Amino acid sequence: MERSHAYRVQVEWTGNLGRGTETYSSYGRDHTVRAGSKPVLLGSADPSFRGDATRYNPEELLVAALSSCHMLAYLHLCAVAGVRVVSYRDEADGVMETRPDGGGEFRKVTLHPHVTISGGDPDQARSLHVEAHRRCFIASSVKFPVGHEATVDEVDRPEATRRTPS
Repeated sequence: MERSHAYRVQVEWTGNLGRGTETYSSYGRDHTVRAGSKPVLLGSADPSFRGDATRYNPEELLVAALSSCHMLAYLHLCAVAGVRVVSYRDEADGVMETRPDGGGEFRKVTLHPHVTISGGDPDQARSLHVEAHRRCFIASSVKFPVGHEATVDEVDRPEATRRTPS
């Protein structure tokens, strides 16, 4: 049975420096992102596009969404399969290319999850990344490839580290 889920956020531009968008350099790219009563996220453009490097940019948030979606699907699958995850860290990266007309698109995102388990089959822990990718709502929604190069360590056997690219 399919179910529909709706998400609502508010994005508000806070970069009017007094002249609006009179010229390309007359306005800031700063904005806020709100979702209900959650803490406000401070956003801007990438510094390459006149943004504030101390704020999150949409490109970083897209990569973060892919990473966190994969992680949540993976943790669920591990819990169901009896694989006890005690640590999960990802250093995801994405590649975006711009066009001369000012547009652009992501070409790929690669996740690099590093997982530590203290129970369960390490081979199964590695293979569950494939199913987590398949189940990730965000990865299923983008038109560019999302890969993963995972490592899994066992708490009692750190020599068991192996990469599983996909």
